[in-house]
Amino acid sequence: MKSPAVLNLPALPVPPPVPREQVCVALVPGVVVRCKATWPRGHGRGGWESQLLETGFLGIFLCPLWTLSRLPRHTPPSSIVIWGFRWLIFRIMLGAGLIKIRGDRCWRDLTCMDYHYETQPVPNPIAYFMHRSPWWFHQFETLVNHFIELVVPFFLFLGRRMCIVHGLLQILFQVLLIISGNLSFLNWLTMVPSIACFDDISLGFLFSSRRGGVKERVAQMQLEGAAGEQLPLRYGCYVRKVVNISFGLLIAYLSIPVVLNLLNSRQVMNTSFNPLRIVNTYGAFGSITKERTEVILQGTSSLDPNDPAAVWEEYDFKCKPGDLKRRPCFITPYHYRLDWLMWFAAFQTYEQNEWIIHLAGKLLAQEEETLSLMATNPFAGRAPPRWIRGEHFKYKYSQPGGKHASEGRWWIRKRIGPYFPPVNLQGLKKFYEDRNWPYPV
Repeated sequence: MKSPAVLNLPALPVPPPVPREQVCVALVPGVVVRCKATWPRGHGRGGWESQLLETGFLGIFLCPLWTLSRLPRHTPPSSIVIWGFRWLIFRIMLGAGLIKIRGDRCWRDLTCMDYHYETQPVPNPIAYFMHRSPWWFHQFETLVNHFIELVVPFFLFLGRRMCIVHGLLQILFQVLLIISGNLSFLNWLTMVPSIACFDDISLGFLFSSRRGGVKERVAQMQLEGAAGEQLPLRYGCYVRKVVNISFGLLIAYLSIPVVLNLLNSRQVMNTSFNPLRIVNTYGAFGSITKERTEVILQGTSSLDPNDPAAVWEEYDFKCKPGDLKRRPCFITPYHYRLDWLMWFAAFQTYEQNEWIIHLAGKLLAQEEETLSLMATNPFAGRAPPRWIRGEHFKYKYSQPGGKHASEGRWWIRKRIGPYFPPVNLQGLKKFYEDRNWPYPV
């Protein structure tokens, strides 16, 4: 088990300009996906690493390998690769829609949005106000979600205009999700394959009309093509055609179990059926939690953790709810993995999330790398805490304009009970040894 300090990774996929660098960027997520088995189970439940890997893999075949030209005459983007991106966005959205309809009943009752804004992993300030929308608006939101995820994907196969409409709706949908929640880089990444829905004509407005520019050169090439002027194909062009056809056949073959999974009433989400992880099945929020619970880590310098006079001080995380008066944060497209993991842990037990005890040991030792993942250290400049415990709370939004909000509180909370009992560093020694974890010093 790696230290929790490795969990908080920035993850902003930026397409590089140089093809060989693009290959490297596409391969890095594969290493991440392979290594994630050493991280706490649950951090990758969104399937984002697999989606990043598949998107990067498609990107390898999008650009010509041996030229940096913005408009390579001999190697235009392959329609097979373009359809590979379209097939990706189709599976992402349809998989998300089907897992909802087959999952939590609230998606069929149109009531899921009554809870989503309050119980999503890491809410933002806009979600605080969206939660108080009237019931009919939440039902409308749910219907729009079903339309976007279950109906719109089929627009891809209904001709050029509908394909463009599909791209516009999907990008707009992702923008709305970015505004109303902190789903890290997921929504930004999902926009990437949607760009493949637009052709040269629809994207022409993005380029300058100056003389000798890209638009003029494209128009000239189109005129030459219409006049029957064809450039002789080079040897490399034939190689590229063979590679693209082979690539298309590979994608088609690897898609068979994915399609069967989509048709299966026992559909699984965010799963790979091949070791390459380049054609995957996706899905999100198949079930919605109806109440928000949080694990609050507290430390004390008291010799006796059971002493009623012991003063317990709270650790705040960078973004997840804790301090009742702290405004919900905006972090997208950044991803605080540790905060996300704490959301999963809150509706499970610490026995199912042993990493949280590992984290407590690191905090007891005042490890710098681990403390860098926290927003506050109540023992900064002092001796480390002697004990740390986890307390379980139920959190609810305060009412905008109400009593608690007027006192500056964004949240109201009620204690449920202990999440894990007080632990000290010496008492954790055997726990660490049994799991071959490095003992914090």
